[in-house]
Amino acid sequence: MAIAGAQSVDPILGGALRIVQPACGYRFAIDSILLARFARPAQSARVLELGAGCGVVSVIIAALHRPKQIVAVELQAQLAEMIAQNAALNGIAMLTGLCADLRSELPGITPASFDYVVANPPYRMVSTGRQSPDGQKRVARSGDSETLTAFVNAASRYTKYRGKVAMVFTASRTAELISALTSKALEPKRIRFVHSRPGESARLILVEARKAAGIEALIEPPLFVYDSSGAYSDEARAMLRTLA
Repeated sequence: MAIAGAQSVDPILGGALRIVQPACGYRFAIDSILLARFARPAQSARVLELGAGCGVVSVIIAALHRPKQIVAVELQAQLAEMIAQNAALNGIAMLTGLCADLRSELPGITPASFDYVVANPPYRMVSTGRQSPDGQKRVARSGDSETLTAFVNAASRYTKYRGKVAMVFTASRTAELISALTSKALEPKRIRFVHSRPGESARLILVEARKAAGIEALIEPPLFVYDSSGAYSDEARAMLRTLA
């Protein structure tokens, strides 16, 4: 039986990194890793992660791109504490965690001061599907149109002029996501759809938007997580099992 408040330490990316996360409650999923792989901040960038959970996206981005600074914002105190644990565990000095509500002004954070913002907003509508009895999971996974708006508003508020925002979201709400981004002058510039298998509809969408940019966008080739046999595709295997 899992003990409330207990933690696990899990190797990821072939053991290149280790992540502290709740033994029960909200645990990160493949969409977090795909977002971290999709994001492309420069080494000189200041990066902000919104709704960071235990900080796995920030940890992977730090290991891959070594940006100047990363601030990971998380509402739930237990998860926010794990961001600092994961930074220390993986030797990532440029990563700091901040326990705060992104719907309000973030303490110590100056608007329009980040080059790159990443976010994995909750995308399961609160009125649909079976709701988890675990409160931590419900907060992390369930949202509505107002939740998405709050994430996009915060991303726009803290991104510099011509800065970039990367998000992962459910493909079924693609139109809603793009509408929310463009309403805040965040113009999608790179889009990639994620499918479980060839021949199946997309499950996720990865979007990188740029603040105050033009309207042309690059639609990247689709990502298939599994091949027709049910094994990981070559690309997904490389993304999930190596740090290369």
